Amino acid sequence: MANNIVDHPPGNSVAEGNHDGDFGVSMEDLKNIMELRSSEAVTMIQEKFGDVQSICRRLKTSPIEGLSGNPVDLEKRHATFGKNLIPPKKAKTFLQLVWEALQDVTLIILEVAAIISLGLSFYHPPGGDGESCGQAAGGVEDEGEAQAGWIEGAAILFSVIIVVLVTAFNDWSKEKQFRGLQSRIEQEQKFTVIRKGQVIQIPVAEIVVGDIAQIKYGDLLPADGILIQGNDLKIDESSLTGESDHVRKSLEKDPMLLSGTHVMEGSGRMVVSAVGLNSQTGIIFTLLGASEHDEEKKVKKSKKRKPGAIKQRACFWSVRGSAWGKPTQPGAEKAPLQGLPRRALCLFSTGLFMSAMTVIILILYFVINTFLVQNLSWVAECTPIYIQYFVKFFIIGVTVLVVAVPEGLPLAVTISLAYSVKKMMKDNNLVRHLDACETMGNATAICSDKTGTLTMNRMTVVQAYIGDTHYKTVPEPEAIKPETLEMLVNSISINSAYTTKILPPEKEGGLPRHVGNKTECALLGLVLGLKRDYQPIRDEIPEEMLYKVYTFNSSRKSMSTVLKNADGGFRMYSKGASEIVLRKCSHILDAQGQPRVFKMKDRDEMVRKVIEPMACDGLRTICVAYRDFPAEAGEPNWDNENDILDNLTCIVVVGIEDPVRPEVPEAIAKCQRAGIDVRMVTGDNINTARAIATKCGILQPGEEFLCLEGKEFNQQIRNDKGEVEQERLDKVWPKLRVLARSSPTDKHTLVKGIIDSTVGETRQVVAVTGDGTNDGPALKKADVGFAMGIAGTDVAKEASDIILTDDNFTSIVKAVMWGRNVYDSISKFLQFQLTVNVVAVIVAFTGACITQDSPLKAVQMLWVNLIMDTLASLALATEPPTESLLLRRPYGRDKPLISRTMMKNILGHAVFQLIIIFTLLFAGEVLFDIDSGRNAPLHSPPSEHYTIVFNVFVMMQLFNEINARKIHGERNVFEGIYRNPIFCSVVLGTFALQIIIVQFGGKPFSCTALTIDQWLWCIFIGIGELLWGQVSLFPVKSDCVGGGGRCGGKKGLLRAAVMFPSQPLPWQLLLHMKAVSNKV
Repeated sequence: MANNIVDHPPGNSVAEGNHDGDFGVSMEDLKNIMELRSSEAVTMIQEKFGDVQSICRRLKTSPIEGLSGNPVDLEKRHATFGKNLIPPKKAKTFLQLVWEALQDVTLIILEVAAIISLGLSFYHPPGGDGESCGQAAGGVEDEGEAQAGWIEGAAILFSVIIVVLVTAFNDWSKEKQFRGLQSRIEQEQKFTVIRKGQVIQIPVAEIVVGDIAQIKYGDLLPADGILIQGNDLKIDESSLTGESDHVRKSLEKDPMLLSGTHVMEGSGRMVVSAVGLNSQTGIIFTLLGASEHDEEKKVKKSKKRKPGAIKQRACFWSVRGSAWGKPTQPGAEKAPLQGLPRRALCLFSTGLFMSAMTVIILILYFVINTFLVQNLSWVAECTPIYIQYFVKFFIIGVTVLVVAVPEGLPLAVTISLAYSVKKMMKDNNLVRHLDACETMGNATAICSDKTGTLTMNRMTVVQAYIGDTHYKTVPEPEAIKPETLEMLVNSISINSAYTTKILPPEKEGGLPRHVGNKTECALLGLVLGLKRDYQPIRDEIPEEMLYKVYTFNSSRKSMSTVLKNADGGFRMYSKGASEIVLRKCSHILDAQGQPRVFKMKDRDEMVRKVIEPMACDGLRTICVAYRDFPAEAGEPNWDNENDILDNLTCIVVVGIEDPVRPEVPEAIAKCQRAGIDVRMVTGDNINTARAIATKCGILQPGEEFLCLEGKEFNQQIRNDKGEVEQERLDKVWPKLRVLARSSPTDKHTLVKGIIDSTVGETRQVVAVTGDGTNDGPALKKADVGFAMGIAGTDVAKEASDIILTDDNFTSIVKAVMWGRNVYDSISKFLQFQLTVNVVAVIVAFTGACITQDSPLKAVQMLWVNLIMDTLASLALATEPPTESLLLRRPYGRDKPLISRTMMKNILGHAVFQLIIIFTLLFAGEVLFDIDSGRNAPLHSPPSEHYTIVFNVFVMMQLFNEINARKIHGERNVFEGIYRNPIFCSVVLGTFALQIIIVQFGGKPFSCTALTIDQWLWCIFIGIGELLWGQVSLFPVKSDCVGGGGRCGGKKGLLRAAVMFPSQPLPWQLLLHMKAVSNKV
């Protein structure tokens, strides 16, 4: 027998005294044991403690009833053995984030220039104001204005401080948000333990040494433990040892279970022996933390940043890996948003070139005009004035650099992703990897499980074939022979996980609660429907008395449990997929409850008359059987499964109904309209799968789509050597809609084949759902992996990108909407941002070269480019998704972020704004009957002329922000504007701030107060942006779907464009966010 358990009464009383005396084993003893493996560990336990039960007694716990749950006892265990968590890395303080923000090179340049300007403004050498300095010293209206020269430098410094504080606050808020996400994931991670004899689920952080934990197929072990009782238990320890082979665990050979490892087969119970930092995984993380600390010291010493430094996670059992996305393999395609930093470098280089050219042109113009045209010589008294001019030119050059690169884009990406992740939680999508949001918007195929995702996962037995009779409803117990009924009830009660139960409804009049495996719940429901109870049988035969258990796995597709009889013989109960188990049956119970021979022709007839009709009704068919091993034949070789699981006697074949979720057909129709192919990949019978697929709308009448079984699928895609050929696969997958009786390998092969396929214009983007441990490879291979939050195993959740907290297919459709919304939100901001930057850089560069001064001052540009961009990113990145997003086809992997329609809008609005700005710049004084602001000397007061230019520029951006809400050529730019209160607040808030800046900004903002008439003209010109937006909506060649004006672009126009904006240094914000999320 696999396990011999010595009953041990609960020993949970908490003795007084020091901690060493409270428990008969120390933390060091337990750590030393857990470092051993296999026979060494067994020998150590026997020599030092006797057996596992002795360890339980020393830890004052009962192998049967567990801990008492007494808070005092739990606290003492925390104090003695530690808590089951690894402290997260200390968050950076706000001052540290401020210091990081100050490392931005652009800001440093501005700071240095402003300090030099500030210092020189206070130095007035005697004789430096004479005519000997030429026009450089002239033009200052009065002494007071000259003395106020310090204001510009001070204003730039103040603006830099504001920018740094805003950036630091954004970093701090993002770090807080991702730590909140980590906390949410930790709270949802629970594990099953026994306390006071009751099986309960508790958060993994509350597990203590001495807890009796129940482990089962698919679990990710949250702590180290020693096996007490196991059934066919196999563990994947590759996360710790690197060995891919599954390790069989048993009391006799290897009872050591390690945190962070995966249960691949079987079930059992263990006593927790080490938690948190004292567990084997915790010890490794401690070493990693020390390595990281040493690495940081090296970084500080060498002043170098090394990418990929090891990051310590907050909890080792929670979701691992980078929250930004899956590791990028060589040659793997990045999502468009992830490619922005590389393109940003191109734009930064362009801005740097234009900035340098501006400074060179201004200096040459000044030198030629002063020393050649005016024929003056350089005198010492004029040096400070000349230097002030050079500093002014330098500041203008930096201004051109500032406006060439939009600092708002990283924030827009951050806000859009963070906002979407937060909202997706409410739509039952728990996002683990941020790039999954965007990638899901480009999904072209979804490979979905059937059970629980498309169906309700509330299974009920509705038909049965028993005693040579096919019952269309559950029969009355009187209709079944007592011997057959007894065999059936015993088989179902014993040959199922004891954690599977049917509990009373939570509310009066509600449905009973199904806990555990849903198929087993349906069978237990059959037992209750036959007026019997399974619990007394389980109480009579507890798990410890089960002699051998063959747990369900994807290769067996069945579960079997062996009991030892009093006469020395054995009885084995089996259940599984009907065609699999019936193939192993040699007998069947007849109407009299007696076994009769079951030949191949009888099986074929049952398949034709019973199983296929059930499957065509959409029922899952399960066969329940048994086999007796007589004592005189001796004990069989239990490792020879082929011989053991043969010569069975069929008891019953049942048809289990799992109704399609009522909302699923509409959700699948939305996917199909959105250009997404939905495929069902299931382990069920092909007839059952076809019936469910038809009900869901995956299969449509009259359409030529394929429904294949796994065996036939492999025959079509593999060559004579058994190797998968992509060419063969490409002939199958485009028409394949249902893959039945599929193994996890089949699912992985299909997903990989679709992703690697070159059929079609663009590469397919595949989303996959999975709940089992063996779904892990397919979930990892997929572009987006969805794990089931309710029915999914820990292994599946760890391999996924998004967890569906309601296991519902409609939540996947919501994820598609949010994904497309993220993509569109960034595109909207790009359309707005690029227009601002194209206009601003041309105005600053041209104005500086022609008038020796930028019409838009450095402080004004900091307001427009940093403050206003931050607000615009908040406004455009928080647009809620609409159903109209599902009326177009996916963009595809190679679709540029900026469509042809967007490029037309950018260039069209830029031309309009440049015409307006240059008209005002060179003729504004005539149109408004005011003094010209051109060629103003050093320290001259702000002019109405340049204030109007600045105000009109901002007004046009403000109204163009409304235009930017639509990027697919829609005319009604106000549609749904009231659904986004953030947008309305930002637009009105920006307008109010602009009024304050113009009317009260004065010298620091280079503004002078305007009259009501001038304000009305500025607003009127700004409104012209809306009118121009309507005029410029002429058709653009593009891909359109459904005639709704929602068009995507192809390749072409933007292939050579470098206008994918961002500033590489502010991208530290995103990199910082990525580093923080690595801890998730």
